[in-house]
Formats: sequence, C-alpha cells, structure tokens
Amino acid sequence: MSTRHGTALVTGASSGIGAAYAGRLAAQGWDTVLVARRAQRLDDLAQRLSRATGTTVETLVADLSEPGDLARVARRAADDDIGFLLNNAGINGYGPFAGLEPELMTKVLAVNVLAVTALARAAAPGMLARGHGTLINVASQLAFAGALPPHPLPERAVYGGTKGYVVTFTRTLAAELAGTPLRIQVLCPGLTATEFHRSRGHEPVPGRDESVHEDGGMPVDRVVDSSLAALEAGEVVCVPGLGNAALIDALAEAELAIRTAARPLGR
Repeated sequence: MSTRHGTALVTGASSGIGAAYAGRLAAQGWDTVLVARRAQRLDDLAQRLSRATGTTVETLVADLSEPGDLARVARRAADDDIGFLLNNAGINGYGPFAGLEPELMTKVLAVNVLAVTALARAAAPGMLARGHGTLINVASQLAFAGALPPHPLPERAVYGGTKGYVVTFTRTLAAELAGTPLRIQVLCPGLTATEFHRSRGHEPVPGRDESVHEDGGMPVDRVVDSSLAALEAGEVVCVPGLGNAALIDALAEAELAIRTAARPLGR
C-alpha cells in the first residue's frame, strides 16, 4: 500500500528507464504522473502500477518538443504535490551532422535541452518553498565522449552536445542549491537494454509492448538501482557501472586546474 510520499512526475515513462523508475517510485509509495507520447503504453503502465501498489497514477500524453505540450506538463510540474521530478525523456537523432534533418535536430534540442530546463525551472521553486524535493536529469555517458570518433560509437554531435549540457546544467544547479533541502542528480547511463536505439526520435517505437534494441546493454533495473543508491549517498553525478568514483572527483579537479591556469596574470 502507498505510504504517500507525494507525487513524482516522470517523463519518458512509456518504456525503458522511465517506466522502470516509475515502477520503483510507486512501490516506495509515491503517486506518479506519467508523461510520454504513447497513450496506450501509459495507460497500460498506469493500470499495472495502480493495481500493484495502490498509488494514484495520472497520465499526461505529451510531445515535449511541442511548446503547448511542454507548457501543459510544466504547469503540472509546478503543482504543490510534486516532490520528485525525473527528466528522463530524450531522443537521439543519430546520424552525420551535415545530413541531419533540420526538423529532427530541432526536436532533439527541444526535448533534450529545453524541456529538461523548463520542467526543472517549473518544479524547483515549489520544492524550495516546501523544504524538500528531488530532481534527477537523465543524461548519458556519451556526454563524456566528445572527442571520440564514431564507430563503434554513434554519430552523435547534437545528441552528445545536448547530454553534455544536461551534465553541466545539473552539476552547476546542484552547486547553486548546495545547502538547500533539494536532492539533485544527473544520471549518466551507458548502453542500456531498452528500445532507445530503435528510433531516432521522429516518432516513438510503435506497438503496445516494450522491446529491446539489438545492442542489448545494462538492464534498466540496475540503472535505477545505481541512481537510487547514489541519491541516498548524496552523489550529484551517477554513472551506473563506474567502478572508480574518484574519476568524477578527478573531472572536477581538472576543470578547476584549467580555469586556474587560464586566468590572466594579476587576477
């Protein structure tokens, strides 16, 4: 039965990490708002979660690349009951940059950057005013792969750039809000066993049942386990499968060294 933690809003909830995370939160007693483009998938998940956990499950069918849909979801994220926001929705738009369709490029930027930022901005003031809240933005290990050539990695200039933004945005926001009651995390999974690679993002993967792309990857439950464990430990950057957490500290130290070395003399 629900312990009524409050309400968690999960984007990209129709499959993969979003669906698995929504299930875990509902099992912990969170009511949920499930956001995605596929109404049937959302309805099926809502029924399963409601039956299994006794929580209240709401669905919002929305394409976060559409300004009207994003505004509607942002209004819900700003409501007083929202205590957990998982910005998980994302599309890849993989392919050679010079041949990337402008419409798809715009969609990738809208979903991966604008929607993440807008929904975080909608939710954060209320969380701060109430003295509690959790914000998790899902990025990717490809955020750290800028200089690596494609093959076997995908052609990813725009996608990698958007995920780099999510990492920097979340880390900087966490630093700004340090000392407040908000818990903030950027989740950076590697290849995960979902259907993410089965669509470039123009349209969602069709069908009522979830599937897994041929590349396989880490099971989604392990990704969620890593995120929740990092959240409890107060870690801002979560990279599932990373055996040496000191590498994250080394990244921050390298950034500081670059900024320090680049300062003009006398300043």
